[in-house]
Amino acid sequence: MAERYDLMVIGAGPGGYVAAIQAAQLGKKVACIDKRGTYGGTCLNIGCIPSKALLDSSEHYHQAKHSFSKHGIGVGNVTIDVPTMIKRKDAIVKSLVDGIAFLFRKNGVKGIFGTAKLLSKNQVEVKGNDGTTSVLEADNIVLAMGSEPSGLPFLPTDGKNIVTSTEALNFDKVPEHLIVIGGGFIGLEMGSVWLRLGAKVTVIEFLPKFLPLLDGEIAGMVHKSLVKQGMVFHLDTKVTGAKGDGKQITVTAESKSGPITVTGDKVLVSTGRRPVVKDIGLETVGVQVDAKTGKIPVNHHFQTNVPNIYAIGDLTAGPMLAHKASEEGVAVAEHLSGKPAHVDYDIIPSVIYIWPEVASVGKTEEELKAAGVQYRVGKFPFLANARAKAMDEAEGTVKVLSDANTDRLLGVHIFGPRASDMIAEAVTTMAFKGSAEDMARIVHGHPTLSEGMGEAARAAWLGKAIHI
Repeated sequence: MAERYDLMVIGAGPGGYVAAIQAAQLGKKVACIDKRGTYGGTCLNIGCIPSKALLDSSEHYHQAKHSFSKHGIGVGNVTIDVPTMIKRKDAIVKSLVDGIAFLFRKNGVKGIFGTAKLLSKNQVEVKGNDGTTSVLEADNIVLAMGSEPSGLPFLPTDGKNIVTSTEALNFDKVPEHLIVIGGGFIGLEMGSVWLRLGAKVTVIEFLPKFLPLLDGEIAGMVHKSLVKQGMVFHLDTKVTGAKGDGKQITVTAESKSGPITVTGDKVLVSTGRRPVVKDIGLETVGVQVDAKTGKIPVNHHFQTNVPNIYAIGDLTAGPMLAHKASEEGVAVAEHLSGKPAHVDYDIIPSVIYIWPEVASVGKTEEELKAAGVQYRVGKFPFLANARAKAMDEAEGTVKVLSDANTDRLLGVHIFGPRASDMIAEAVTTMAFKGSAEDMARIVHGHPTLSEGMGEAARAAWLGKAIHI
């Protein structure tokens, strides 16, 4: 007889493995299947974690080369050892992957490496990476296969010269000229890594607006900062093709002012991601997929149209973010255990790990204007923040948006040092339906970057900050 589980999770990324562990901690017999052969999904293996490791390495190099002297630190001739950077990145990934394996063992989750395919609403065929084939049964199934690069049909990647972000994490040397097609989060982060290490970086973006989902004012600051750092942008430009000779690739594109050509030795295709929904057997059991978005419609309990089959993470509507998937993983496990569960989609933060960092939560000014909401704006520049000045990292600002009538926080947007950590205060305040006054009255340690949060909130609440 087929081995039976209370819950079977397909996909061991940040949504799937968290769902599996949480369900096991709540007393369920759980199996988690992943075809990759390691746990952690795209985020841990070829996405969030390795890219941040390289971003930190490249930032250290950039600081040593350009900033240490301001602090009276002389380091002589600064050199780059790319293989060592890659080795360090790989070690971090392995450590975290091994950590998930430990957590599976600790919590009694059965981890299975193989390719899963739905045979029925309760049965899954697993073709193991070890060559075996088995059929498993489960009362409930959570789909958490994540997403993959969408790419461009007329510009296939070759894994060497025309690459996805996966290969861009493993260059054996610094490119002379990296051409990034797509100016989203991934393209800007990977572009920043190699820009800091000495590459020329050109970004070609189809949309006319830079980072259109960001608050417009913040997006403008980010654009100017990256241009100042040396990144070249072609906005409102459509790539039409590329030709290479094995050493150089020439990308052709159409801009509003006419055709352009850009030649480099590496091309990173970073044009977004699409849900992984093919070859999993969804049609066999009748799970519906939205023809336009490629995503799986679910209700507020993450149920698909097949009641005992659930979907989370990048497979469902909303931003393709690891922390969104993890929160949904927790929530679906709690729901299956009879506990109340929900995810507040209004307070999911987003972060871009360039430098200075960008982080935001809630509504942008553009969204509030479009909705006809009356609001107040409070801003505080890091140039007036003592800790930022001491760090020699005074670029950027904190921007707070609050309701003009109730003072309730509607959105917080940060461009500046350690914005990724600072945004948590805004998320917490908004989770408790707090106001600009609430955030202004929080006692912030001095000197800290977080004082900028209180000052910007005070400016939204009272119209003026103290230190500007």
